[in-house]
Parts: sequence; C-alpha cells; structure tokens
Amino acid sequence: MITTIRVAQEFSRFPAGRFVQDGPFSGELFRRKFLEPAFRMAEKVVVDLDGARGYGSSFLEEAFGGLVRLGIPKHDVKGKLEIQATNSSLKVEILDYIDKAVPVSVTH
Repeated sequence: MITTIRVAQEFSRFPAGRFVQDGPFSGELFRRKFLEPAFRMAEKVVVDLDGARGYGSSFLEEAFGGLVRLGIPKHDVKGKLEIQATNSSLKVEILDYIDKAVPVSVTH
C-alpha cells in the first residue's frame, strides 16, 4: 500500500517550528499525526511538499529525523520514503537530517 501525504492540503500551507509548543503546525505534530501512522501501515510513504509557503530546518529535522529517534532504522525510513518537491534541495536536506539523526538508545 502507498500512502501519499500532501502537506499543504492536509496539514498546513504554513508549517513551522520543531515542537508542538512552538506553534500549531510543528514538525513534531506532523510526524505524530501523519508520518508515524503512515510508516506503520504503508509500504511506501510519498510526501508531497509543494504548495506550502516554505519549510524551516527545525520543522523538517523534527518530522523526518524524528522518525529515526523513534527507533525506525535509517535504511527503513529512506527505503519507504519518497519526497515530491519542485524544490529538489528539500529532498537533499531531508535525507541529510535522516542520515544525521541519532537513534535514542533505551537503557535499563
């Protein structure tokens, strides 16, 4: 199954901020509401970034790098994720955030 998420139409044309407390359309909220469920259920997750007024680094890092911190292996994130964007630098930026994200280790 393929899940397509159109950020501007389904979430906001004005995504901004890292955490929920930073505003109503944060990367954390986007990850929780859209990316996490899609990654649990779909074989492929297509994220269409066109139509929004822009993306801050904190939004993108929290949304996509945050998947790795939740314990989804980087190769799984990159294997399932397809970024659609007229601005091709967004894809490069997102892949960089995924590569640099450090999984949170659980110690007992």
